[in-house]
Amino acid sequence: TGVQTCALPICLRQLLDSSVIFDDDVLVADVLAIETSPAARQIVVNKGSNHGVYVGQPLLDAHGVIGQVSEVGPFSSTALLITDPRHAIPVIVNRNGLRAIAVGSNRADKLELSFVSTNADVAPGDLVVTSGLGRRFPAGYPVGRISSIDTRAGESFIEVVVDPSGKVGQSREVLLIGPRPIQLDNESISAVTN
Repeated sequence: TGVQTCALPICLRQLLDSSVIFDDDVLVADVLAIETSPAARQIVVNKGSNHGVYVGQPLLDAHGVIGQVSEVGPFSSTALLITDPRHAIPVIVNRNGLRAIAVGSNRADKLELSFVSTNADVAPGDLVVTSGLGRRFPAGYPVGRISSIDTRAGESFIEVVVDPSGKVGQSREVLLIGPRPIQLDNESISAVTN
């Protein structure tokens, strides 16, 4: 299975047209600004609350997950990129279902898997995808591939470095994946709990 290469907007449109991939609502947004300093790695997109965007909403490009919305204005939103050290996302190793948390690292183009035990079955090249835990990111979207594993003597955990699938900080268009989490009023909560 070779990797298809094409102009990003065309790939995004093809991805969007593949309705079989998405069980969720999608919204295409243009990237207005990119900040990739050591202190913050984020982007600004041209969709906001007037378009139905909400805090926590996942962002993808044509290749995989790139972040989630952290601030929303009426006409634009800011999204934290998955490589930002403040970002964490529940993932699984696609080959065997091993669960982990992918966090941003001090390196601008890398992720790390947290708390992976020394006897875990992981290998370079393994695909890491969203697990669906936490209900922020739907399950099964590509996050990245393991690029290196470092085992240190006397440590309980290994260092697992992941190359993001998405073109983090390089995309001109992104997909915002919905739907908005359901908000229950007191009457609905009472009906569910009784």
